[in-house]
Amino acid sequence: MKRADILGKRWFDLIHKRSLIYNTCWEDPRCDRQALQLSPDDNLVVITSAGCNALDYVLAGAGTVNTVDMNPRQNALLELKIAGIRHLPFTTFFEMFGRGRVRNHREIYETYLRADLTPFAKTFWDKRIEYFKLRPRGKTFYYHGSCGFFARAFHNYAAASPDFRRGLRDALEAETLEQQRAIYFSRLRPWKGVKFAHWIASRDATLALLGVPPAQRRLVEADYPGGIAQFIMDQVEEVFTELPLSDNYFWRVYLSGSYTQDCCPEYLRRDNFERLKAGLWKNITITTGSITEFLQKQERPITRFVLLDHMDWLANHRPEALEEEWQAIISSAAPNARMIWRSGAPRVDFVDPIVVNVNGKKSKVGDLLTYDHDLAARLHPLDRVHTYGCLYVAQLTGKN
Repeated sequence: MKRADILGKRWFDLIHKRSLIYNTCWEDPRCDRQALQLSPDDNLVVITSAGCNALDYVLAGAGTVNTVDMNPRQNALLELKIAGIRHLPFTTFFEMFGRGRVRNHREIYETYLRADLTPFAKTFWDKRIEYFKLRPRGKTFYYHGSCGFFARAFHNYAAASPDFRRGLRDALEAETLEQQRAIYFSRLRPWKGVKFAHWIASRDATLALLGVPPAQRRLVEADYPGGIAQFIMDQVEEVFTELPLSDNYFWRVYLSGSYTQDCCPEYLRRDNFERLKAGLWKNITITTGSITEFLQKQERPITRFVLLDHMDWLANHRPEALEEEWQAIISSAAPNARMIWRSGAPRVDFVDPIVVNVNGKKSKVGDLLTYDHDLAARLHPLDRVHTYGCLYVAQLTGKN
């Protein structure tokens, strides 16, 4: 391993072992709903991330949603959201998780939320509930955590150019995609700071803050002309020219620091909040550990798997762990289970060759799965996040 790769991995590990990385999910559940075809009979497992999508899946009708994450800070965030759903009125909850700041934040936390948390989550939020402090201007919760730190740094950098800042504001407020596209090409793309942003996007230190390990960077650069920096810039251009920002809460929250009630995750809409409060939150379980460890302990078959993009890292860094995980997936899966995953690369070739044991016989994973390439190809361009190279939708058809 090259010295630069070693240093990049150490920096990535340092951030991920000590930080809240994701303060909002960075996968589009609107696409997931169509790919997963959820029903009340489903027993789903998903990597927790920020917990937004777990809440979305129960709203979409999944019977049980099991959230699992190696980073206990991510689970602590979902715990805080569920405590807020249980004990806060909608207006206060939206101020906290929609606006990202709320008056009397510590009093609210200590009076209504803290008692519901696990010991680790209590310790974490005792020190960091200030993330939600009401400030007249400046930081919100969504400018904290490592992704939030990067978003805040970009916000401050862009603030030095008033014309660019006004262009971003006008793009967010554009009433049509044509208006948005015109603003991008005339006012945002010509910005002098683009070259510096391109350089920053290529740094391992920056990518680590965004949750991108060196192994995933290498996957992208192996297949994408211009490397990961050009990939990021091209995806940003597509977001601003092909997808309406009026409906894109993923980008809005980092560009402005908050959601609006018209542009936000489903759990932040009043009617959905009330459904969660009425009892849907009980359909969510939270576990700290690996997907493999969780699946090896399951007695009830899993019918839906949401694997995000973590296999990009395992395939390069810990291939033996990826093989163990797929054995756990196949062993715990119900017949005809559906699964989705994403990758930073335009395609992946590390899943199908993995050999697993099924009923005493060895089989390649690719021989057990039936891919819905047409559905994936239709959904992937519609993904409002638009920072992944590909989406896979598969069904386990080779297990009897």
